[in-house]
Amino acid sequence: MPASFRWKVPLVLGIIALSAWWTFPAFDYQVSSPDLVQKAREGALGPPYEVRKAGNDIQVFRPGKIKLGLDLQGGLHLLLRVKTDTLGPDAAKSDPTAMAVEVIRKRMEQWIDPAGIREPLIQRQGADHILVQIPGVPASEIDRIREVLGRPAVLEFALVSADSSLRTQAQEGAVPPGHELLNDREATPYLLEKEGALTGKILADAWTDVGEMGLPVVRFKLTAEGSKAFARLTGANMGRQLAIVLDQVVQSAPQIQARISGEGVITGNFTKEEATEIARVLQSGALPAPVEVQEGRFVGPTLGKDSIRAGLLATAYGAAFIVLFMIGYYRLAGTIAVGALLLNLLIILGFLGLTQGTLTLPGIAGMILTLGMAVDANVLIYERIREELTAGRPLSLAVDAGYDKAFSAILDSNVTTVIAGVILWWMTTGPLRGFATTLIAGLIASMFTAITVTRLVFDWLLATRRITTLRMASLIGTTRIDFIGKRWLSMGLSGVVIVAGMVAFVRRGPERYGVDFTGGLLQEYRFSAPVTADQLRGTLHKIGINDAVLQQFGSATEWLIRTPDDTPEEVRETKARTHEALQSDYGQPNPPDIIRAEEVGPTVGQSLRVKALSAIAMALVGIMVYVAFRFRHLDFGVAGVIALIHDVVVATGFMALTHRPIDMLTIAALLTIAGFSINDTIVIYDRVREHLRLNRKIRLAEAINLSVNETLSRTLLTSLTVITQVVALYCFGGETLRDFSFCLLVGFISGVYSTVYIASAIVIIW
Repeated sequence: MPASFRWKVPLVLGIIALSAWWTFPAFDYQVSSPDLVQKAREGALGPPYEVRKAGNDIQVFRPGKIKLGLDLQGGLHLLLRVKTDTLGPDAAKSDPTAMAVEVIRKRMEQWIDPAGIREPLIQRQGADHILVQIPGVPASEIDRIREVLGRPAVLEFALVSADSSLRTQAQEGAVPPGHELLNDREATPYLLEKEGALTGKILADAWTDVGEMGLPVVRFKLTAEGSKAFARLTGANMGRQLAIVLDQVVQSAPQIQARISGEGVITGNFTKEEATEIARVLQSGALPAPVEVQEGRFVGPTLGKDSIRAGLLATAYGAAFIVLFMIGYYRLAGTIAVGALLLNLLIILGFLGLTQGTLTLPGIAGMILTLGMAVDANVLIYERIREELTAGRPLSLAVDAGYDKAFSAILDSNVTTVIAGVILWWMTTGPLRGFATTLIAGLIASMFTAITVTRLVFDWLLATRRITTLRMASLIGTTRIDFIGKRWLSMGLSGVVIVAGMVAFVRRGPERYGVDFTGGLLQEYRFSAPVTADQLRGTLHKIGINDAVLQQFGSATEWLIRTPDDTPEEVRETKARTHEALQSDYGQPNPPDIIRAEEVGPTVGQSLRVKALSAIAMALVGIMVYVAFRFRHLDFGVAGVIALIHDVVVATGFMALTHRPIDMLTIAALLTIAGFSINDTIVIYDRVREHLRLNRKIRLAEAINLSVNETLSRTLLTSLTVITQVVALYCFGGETLRDFSFCLLVGFISGVYSTVYIASAIVIIW
């Protein structure tokens, strides 16, 4: 046995064991044991089980180590901006965003998730943004959650001015200095004195109760200091009215009958729900500054289940093709590669479990792509082994040479894709970060499984004399195509395609971008019976929405409605009016079900667009620098990046030609294209470098033509496996990933073409 077995075998077995430990149980599953359910009812059930309520029923779950993203389990995603620009310089120094995070967390615990079962995410982002993600939110709760989270909850106690002339003056538009004119819930005006007013900071607690006439009221308890201040205020102003103001609305203005300390009450003809919400927001405290929703995304549970089903189906079909192809084409070697791919998948899931990562639908797409890309390393090795066997070398030497000669190409091609993945992870959040995470983890795992694990298996088979030869099929034989001689024709063809795509891109105007980049509202509705576009457009015209873009998903029962609203207020108003109009026109017998809603403010849209362009530029520069460094020539790096730009531009042009919107998922696809497209180019460059080193008399054009012909079989094989995975995504991955997979499909096909005809030719022209 080789000496390396002493450390390789324990290493591989250890990684398999740790990956399995971190993976299983992977996802939450319900436990139906009557004993455990009874313990849960008695409150005696603890970790590792979780108790969840479903109506009046008690359910017991064993939590998995990998959490599902909102796009898979349904839920609400909000990006809030704390308006720190409305504060004075002194208030801004106290970090109002951090204070707002704590207030929102308290409101989440007290009102939205008192049982603690939804596991919401509340995370600060940058100087003045807060990310809130709440799984399992039904559509009916969205507006109430947004209202509770964004409500200022500024409570004030102010004396009502008894001067009728000042009140008349204020109502005529001239509010006296030191005063404020506010209305109550019935629009009755009150002139309040600002001097001596007390704020909600004096509160220690608040709760609901039943007051006179059986109406709900909000009672509050004062802090020690607050009690003293309230006693001084009420004791010095007996007989006067004291207004209780919440968020600039006078809730009540009772007459001070006695000196008050300790506790008080807020009345205002509240419903029970209103009184409960007021009490809870008062308990959590006031927000230090106004908060606005800049981005909101809702995914219904129905769409989440559909996404899981679509992701699993796409994975199954893609994996089945790889297994059949690898075993059928490479026989025993292919079987070893399939085992390595399964280990690759286990390592990715183990990494997600270890890091408590979240699996998203784009994350599943990343795993599917990783399976296709992982084949690339195996194909590189096996094609090198084939060459060595064809040259007459013994199998053991052919295996050694195959792994050694393929290593540099495998390393370089994976590093360039990882560069694109790291930049994508850094520049994005949410599901796209999940895509980048699985892509990066999968590529690193594939290098380990392809280089270490499969080599270990081959070494064992050779050491035990279980194999003496390797049988492989052959896609194409030896070719002698003059690719360099066709460089001007290929560049002319590329020019025509690029110009057509860019003309379509410009002519589409703002419609070329999705809601992510332009701002606005996107709603996906599912009807129980087919609805025509004219019917929907007629309903929208009734409520004054004439600029909506309608898109049919699959059958005529599922429609996407996109409206270019500018402000958060317009977005919310349009959303409410649309839902009300659809319910009115189709509620019986064809009720519409909102399964997805996305709203993005124009500021966030512009910011995302800048981030997207920056991410692509940074990825291209990073890849160019790495390729130039590895090949010791700037011309190789520049030529490779020009070929990448070619593929990115072609994919973008086809998106415009087919009227598909460009959004953040498209940017993820373009970065993946950039990372993957350079793989084939690097393999050719690696072979060119080898020929130039071994034969110093060979001309560069000859070396490039020879290298492209020698690697043509490998280029077609790896491209076929990856493109097949993308086709599986396109056909079975669901509508959410349809445009994403289309962009990948065009980009990968363009990548094969540009590798052979563009990247190599540019080196010659340079």
